[in-house]
Amino acid sequence: MNIYSRKQQWKWLLLIAALCIVAVSLWYSSKLVHKISVSEKRNVELWAEAVRRKALMMEATNKLYAKIKKEELKKVELWAEANRLLSQVEDDNIALGFVFTVIRGNETVPVMITDDKGKILASRNLDPEKGKDPEYLKRELEEMRRQHDSIPIDISSGKNTAGGKPKMEYIYYHDSEVFGEIKKSYEDNERSFIKEVASNPASAAAIFLDTSSNIIAYGNLDSLRLKKDSMSYLNEALMNLKSKGDTIIVSTSHTGKRNIIYYMESPQLQQLRYFPFIMLMIVGMFIIIAYLLFSTSRRSEQNLVWVGLAKETAHQLGTPLSSLLAWLEYLKLKGVDDEMTKEIAQDVKRLEMITERFSKIGSQPKMNLENVVDALTQSIQYISSRSPKTVKFHFNATGKIMAPINVPLFAWVIENLCRNAVDAMDGEGEIKIDISDLQPYVYIDISDTGKGIPRSKQKTIFEPGFTTKQRGWGLGLSLCKRIIEQYHGGEIFVKSSTPGKGTTFRIVLKK
Repeated sequence: MNIYSRKQQWKWLLLIAALCIVAVSLWYSSKLVHKISVSEKRNVELWAEAVRRKALMMEATNKLYAKIKKEELKKVELWAEANRLLSQVEDDNIALGFVFTVIRGNETVPVMITDDKGKILASRNLDPEKGKDPEYLKRELEEMRRQHDSIPIDISSGKNTAGGKPKMEYIYYHDSEVFGEIKKSYEDNERSFIKEVASNPASAAAIFLDTSSNIIAYGNLDSLRLKKDSMSYLNEALMNLKSKGDTIIVSTSHTGKRNIIYYMESPQLQQLRYFPFIMLMIVGMFIIIAYLLFSTSRRSEQNLVWVGLAKETAHQLGTPLSSLLAWLEYLKLKGVDDEMTKEIAQDVKRLEMITERFSKIGSQPKMNLENVVDALTQSIQYISSRSPKTVKFHFNATGKIMAPINVPLFAWVIENLCRNAVDAMDGEGEIKIDISDLQPYVYIDISDTGKGIPRSKQKTIFEPGFTTKQRGWGLGLSLCKRIIEQYHGGEIFVKSSTPGKGTTFRIVLKK
């Protein structure tokens, strides 16, 4: 198993581990969010129950208030009738006793009798210590007038007085001390109710509607918008809660009428719900950036290694090449067969070209406007003469297709691709080279009838050290990619590949 197979396995293992971590994080966050959501709903329900109980108490207190108020009014009216009868009774002692009993029976409601000119004639149930003070009586009369309308009493027994007008007296009264305490308690309960319903203990926004869909309470809404335009904002918030929120049904009356609370998750809960995804995005971005930086650093280190190796190879080849050139001249002087020395000279020239190629790695080579067809022809002739006879090369292009290239490095790419094709076909098959001149690019396709390349490895094959051969360093395609893309500003990639049928590499050069 080579380094890239192990690397692929590690990638899958790390991906599975990352997915497990993400799944556990999302599961835990979802569980936590659910707990908080249930807790918020419970708080809203508790608030609803408090509102319900307070509303029931308010309803009962209001009924008691109305009942006592009605009873006190009856007492005053009865007292007024007794006073009217008293003015009419002259001899009937039994009736007179009954009237006085009624009058004395009012021991709680403060009352006053005035004539038609507003003069105080009598009073009852006022402060006995202040009852002789005219100013106190006047203040009490004003308070009675403020609280209730007067009750007129006709004391003329149906007979017209002088001028034909009945003689009238007026009774004024105000709430009794007991009724005042009850009223004060009711007002305190009302204020408490308003405070209770306005202070939703949950952090969730909520609106309480009565059976007529009127808003009777709300909590955790935008206080600034409530001050600016309360009704418009409340209606807007209600529509939002109805469309996106949840509901709780409550009963605030003994009649069993069902009221509704609309509420929505609090902003904190919503933020917590999306927090894991945001964190995963941030961590993912951090990992991607770290990976890119690490990959860039790793590629830079690899490039330095390959550049150093290439230059050292060129340096090491220089010494034996000089020696071979000297030996070649010596053989010529000794009269060795010209055919033999010619072949040796070609191989030495080839070594010189290889040395030149290696020496150019790591430095920017010089580009010249060359005929790409001629460069291809020379490279194919060289590699075909050193390939098995069972491998057929097809390249019939002619004419001129000019492009800026470095011939030695370009030839190295073509020879590498052809040599790999020969190995992929196990020394038997066909290699076809096509060239197309399509402005502003030149396309060169090199096809073989070999084993093909799996899709999963079509990008990995250009990585340094990748090889499928038992022997080899896996540098050929990596150097091809570097020469075409970094030096020539072009592109090289697997155009197509079918397992068992062959592969086509494409080179794209700028004209």
